[in-house]
Amino acid sequence: MQPPTPEPAAPDISLVASGEPYTHRDLTYPFGRRTPTEGALIEIAPGLGWARLPVPGSLNHINVWVLDDGEGVALVDTGLDIAPCRAGWEALLAGPLAGRAVTRVIVTHFHPDHVGLAGWLCERFAAPLWMSRGEWLYARMLTADVRDAPPREALAFWRGAGWSEERIADEAARGWGRFAAMVSPVPVGFVRLRDGDAMTIGGRTWRVVTGSGHCPEHVCLLDEAGKLLIAGDQVLPKITSNVSLGLSEPEADPLGEWLASIDRLRGLPDDLLVLPSHGEPFTGLHARLDALEAGHRGRLDALHARLDEPRRAVDCFGTLFARRIEDRVIGLATGEALAHLRHLEVEGRAVREVRDGIWWWRAA
Repeated sequence: MQPPTPEPAAPDISLVASGEPYTHRDLTYPFGRRTPTEGALIEIAPGLGWARLPVPGSLNHINVWVLDDGEGVALVDTGLDIAPCRAGWEALLAGPLAGRAVTRVIVTHFHPDHVGLAGWLCERFAAPLWMSRGEWLYARMLTADVRDAPPREALAFWRGAGWSEERIADEAARGWGRFAAMVSPVPVGFVRLRDGDAMTIGGRTWRVVTGSGHCPEHVCLLDEAGKLLIAGDQVLPKITSNVSLGLSEPEADPLGEWLASIDRLRGLPDDLLVLPSHGEPFTGLHARLDALEAGHRGRLDALHARLDEPRRAVDCFGTLFARRIEDRVIGLATGEALAHLRHLEVEGRAVREVRDGIWWWRAA
């Protein structure tokens, strides 16, 4: 990585990539298929590095970003609190970041692959944690809520969605609070990031742009002069972020919030280099936002047609997902199905009836 420049230039997309650029589904990937190896950084632009940490399962990885910050570096997102991610950081700290202090740890949102090692890094470098208030509160709440058995509200939530009593019993036997097993202790204090805030890191000024639906107060970072957007999970190039109705707010409309966030992000310039948490950096922000919205609206219409007779959330998996839902992802699938059903209800296109604790939805 190079020292920060006082006035960072926009990255020359044709020159910055070592891999062969390619275009797919209206998005251009200037780095081609080149990705960081363990313990290595790829320079995205002066003073901005890209590293990767492993994530179990099909997700495979999370991208983390390293920003020159004077004598040290600021980090954006941290990976899970698991041995392979700690080893990844050790390789970075002994390699391209050797001898450099961490000045601050910025976390886009509370999900464990993003916040998991934030506390560990903050403790190691006596660095402050920077997050939005909503995300910090969720992380603190979930790491503190560990118990032997799920609360009664969780059992009622699963039953309402249509889970069998056997499935509920199997889930209950696993205890409650697995979130905390993947996250190091979250600092008790933090520096709050608000929508519209501007912060200077090295030679760049980043503006905070928040979104909602995937989580309550997701932070993206925009360097408009440098034409860069650190997008977290708010805009991913090849997969769609999970949008789930959750136990903590069962009457919310997360899909409505997600669609509203897409609309807000369309107000950003279309020529940004988007730096997502999963997948590769790309250009074509507006095309991707259009595709994300169209995908959800198409599924809403298909689901509405499916509700010609009363259905439970679990009855809707075949309409919403292109693959069989296995046990390991049934929680995510249930949350996503409920989010779509709830949005149809909010729009007045569906109604919900409760029979023996089970939620049945039908077209209005």
